[in-house]
Amino acid sequence: MHSLVVDDEENIRKSLNFLLAETGFETHQASCLGKAEQLIAQQYFDLAILDLRLSDGSGIDLLKTLKALSPDTVVLIITAFSSTETAVTAMKLGAYDYVTKPFNIDEIRIILKNIKEKIFLQKKVKELQQYADAYQSIVGKSEAMQRVFVLIDKIAPFDTNVLILGASGTGKELVAKAIHDKSLRKDKPYIAINCASLPAELLESELFGHTKGSFTGAYATKRGLIDEADGGTIFLDEIGEMPLPLQAKLLRFLEDKKIRPLGSNVETEVNVRVIAATNKGLNELAEEDKFRGDLYYRLSTFEIRLPTLKERREDIPLLIDHFTKLLSRKFQKSIVKIDPAFVEYVLQQELRGNVRELKNMIEREIILSEDGYLKCTACSDPLNRAASGTDLPDGGINLDEYMGELERNFLERALEKSGKVKTKAAELLGLSFREFRYRLAKYKAKG
Repeated sequence: MHSLVVDDEENIRKSLNFLLAETGFETHQASCLGKAEQLIAQQYFDLAILDLRLSDGSGIDLLKTLKALSPDTVVLIITAFSSTETAVTAMKLGAYDYVTKPFNIDEIRIILKNIKEKIFLQKKVKELQQYADAYQSIVGKSEAMQRVFVLIDKIAPFDTNVLILGASGTGKELVAKAIHDKSLRKDKPYIAINCASLPAELLESELFGHTKGSFTGAYATKRGLIDEADGGTIFLDEIGEMPLPLQAKLLRFLEDKKIRPLGSNVETEVNVRVIAATNKGLNELAEEDKFRGDLYYRLSTFEIRLPTLKERREDIPLLIDHFTKLLSRKFQKSIVKIDPAFVEYVLQQELRGNVRELKNMIEREIILSEDGYLKCTACSDPLNRAASGTDLPDGGINLDEYMGELERNFLERALEKSGKVKTKAAELLGLSFREFRYRLAKYKAKG
């Protein structure tokens, strides 16, 4: 867990850093408002301890900024200038507690212990809620998805490594969590990490942990995620992005089930099931020496390939209904009917982002809905209609009018993008200025 101490007194910062490290926090510090704002913008902090008066600003202002950026961060205010008014203000703005200087060391220890427990419970509740929703989101009656469900049921009870293959947005993490939930490890930790989200040195530290002082900024010993998942499952998403040197360390762990944190000479045995996922062809990457072949074979003891939405179109109406109910609750909006035109429109899209893209489309329409009716706002846009490849209606259309409307929209959008500079708008459409001006007059576009 990461913590931030913001105080203009160096001795106070040192004391708090010692107490935080003692409690198990990785500590960062800032002596002024400006430096603190830089740190807050760069990373998430589980806990922030803020001085109320700083040389270049107010701790209250920093509290507002912090809560706006990361509402879940627990904030402890410490100040020598106590007053009931500032205490009430800080608490209303979301501060966890308010302590005056000079503070009692034992009192701070107790507060930090309580904060650590609060953060742990917050994360646990969030994780349970996230994965409860996620597991429910595996929707599908298609033959392709039924095959996936059968495989999950078959392999879940066995402690074999699993490699989940599929394009972005097909639900690889949901499948990994389902395997864990149906396994004998279901009551043990499930920890997921995206291998593409961190630089190589940080990814190694996150996975295997480090000892205090093993590198600059390692103020305290940190357990790795593999160790924290002991007895349970660790999910390595985007495994194809893992750097080659770290792949060798992961391979060794898969072979002997032992980890060695950075800076340590001691190996620890860990009982963890590994599930990995990728949207890349690891076999092809191995042939190009971009991924270790021996690691690929270790991870792919059992493979599950997830179908794209294009391969299971019959599931789209089910997914629309599912996400409409789910997101309606999230945004507290009552959606009583779905426009059939929206379903038809979605069925005609490529949906390269798969289920994730579909969910985003539904979220947009729910937010725009004002009358409990989920409509197809994209259908009213001629550009979207043209791109969707809409079938010819039974009653036919007036092609000249349709194409005229489409062209007029392009003219107007080009003008908008060019700031109404007609020469630039003509360039955007690949037209000469004279031809652009002629078309503009012909369709009476807004110029």
